[in-house]
Amino acid sequence: ATAFSPRDWHVHELLFGYLPAIIAGFLLTAIPNWTGRLPLQGVPLAVLGLTWLAGRYVVTFSGALGWLGATIVDAAFLTLMTLAVMREIIAGKNLRNLKIAALLGLLALGNIAFHLEAHFEGVAAYATRLGIAVVLMLIMVIGGRIIPSFTRNWLMRQKPGRLPAAFGRFDVACLVLSGVGLASWIVIPNDSLAGAALLAAAVANAARLGRWAGERTMSDRLVLILHVGYAFVPLGFLLSALAALDVVAPSAGIHAWTVGAMGLLTLAVMSRASLGHTGRALVASPALQAVYAAALAAALTRIAAALLPELDGVLLAAATVAWVAAFLGFAALYAPI
Repeated sequence: ATAFSPRDWHVHELLFGYLPAIIAGFLLTAIPNWTGRLPLQGVPLAVLGLTWLAGRYVVTFSGALGWLGATIVDAAFLTLMTLAVMREIIAGKNLRNLKIAALLGLLALGNIAFHLEAHFEGVAAYATRLGIAVVLMLIMVIGGRIIPSFTRNWLMRQKPGRLPAAFGRFDVACLVLSGVGLASWIVIPNDSLAGAALLAAAVANAARLGRWAGERTMSDRLVLILHVGYAFVPLGFLLSALAALDVVAPSAGIHAWTVGAMGLLTLAVMSRASLGHTGRALVASPALQAVYAAALAAALTRIAAALLPELDGVLLAAATVAWVAAFLGFAALYAPI
């Protein structure tokens, strides 16, 4: 008995439920490396975890509990997480990473806007696009660090030759173009100006990915999957540009970003980090490769369902089965670890 429409519940719990948990897990692991401070632990960490769970509870039963109370409780997690990240970055004098806290704060505002828009307008269109855009910016900023870094580390040990390009002006220009494209998509998603900006961002991100030497990582699936996941970023920009020009359905680009980039990259980073932090070899087992394959199949069939509406029943069912297989497979593999 949720206060959301079924579509908005689906969007909200992926964008503002699942993804913030993953982002928090990543940041609480990474920030100690950035700042040299001890990680958040004990009571503060428990409070964060319980606040996230409370948000899931109140959203699920918001029809009975009331939308305003659900909004307040659900907004607490991202608000507390933003404050915690700011505190650690400032205390560690790692001010260059304040942009991560700013994006997290924007995601928190997007969550509040989602509740308000869904209640007063009936459907949360603008807040949905804002949430997707903020997560994409986090992927482009953080992915732009870790994907070339992990690739370089592996290539240095395995394959002398071309290495990923270092972060530089090109990357900054790509992020600016992407920000402009996403901002225009949030405000005027069906306008030709947005289409042009999104197309420019697609080209820039495809070129950026090409600079990371991903084609040289075919033999290490744990590194390769990071490049495959990021490939859905420029694909999403391209499909969203075509949607702005009324060539394809908008859901094609949205699901390239959400099921493709966000689904694959969260699985890729979770699986890699869990191996590394439990002292295991950084190797993708055949079972883990099957998880990656299922997630990739989910993304491709979900995009195809948007592009081929006459087959959407079969393709949506296939995407569902593949997505569930990927995440149940991940849970089965990593719960014992």
